[in-house]
Amino acid sequence: MKTASRLITMISTIVALVVIANAKHTPHETQQQQKRKQDSADKNDNTKHDHFNEVNKRGDQAMGFSHAKTTHHFRLKLDGGIIEVTANDTQDALSRDQIRQHLKHISQKFSKGDFSMPMFIHAQTPPGIDVMKRLKAEIKYQYEEIERGAQVRITTNNTEALKAIYDFLRFQIDDHQTGDAKVP
Repeated sequence: MKTASRLITMISTIVALVVIANAKHTPHETQQQQKRKQDSADKNDNTKHDHFNEVNKRGDQAMGFSHAKTTHHFRLKLDGGIIEVTANDTQDALSRDQIRQHLKHISQKFSKGDFSMPMFIHAQTPPGIDVMKRLKAEIKYQYEEIERGAQVRITTNNTEALKAIYDFLRFQIDDHQTGDAKVP
């Protein structure tokens, strides 16, 4: 009997300790914790929104055309990828011509290992650039005019360069919020 009584006393003590420990998290404290988490999430959303706006602002400056009048796509292909920019309005010859000038310039710069423009636009070194610079002789950049703009076709047979191209294009998809597929 004494053993059973002791066992009940011990269990009661453990239960009481658990109840006391959980009492620290009152509904008020839980609400405060949830508010802090929401505030942190809101701050992250604002930071992302601010970053996106800054990318667009620097992009407009560097590229010479308005992001609001154009659409970017970054497409992964089995042998590389495509950077495509088009004017939203079929009658917008000015944006179309500015896109063509920019992408022709980009294809030449990238061929030389010069990625200063995306570094400026994104205010950081996008993933893949260091490898793409090092392996520039292994990567081909082909400029092509399309109906409302232009594209740069990026190709390689080098697996390390291919991974770098994918990293670079996936970063562009995220930072420009294009929603393009991240797989070839």
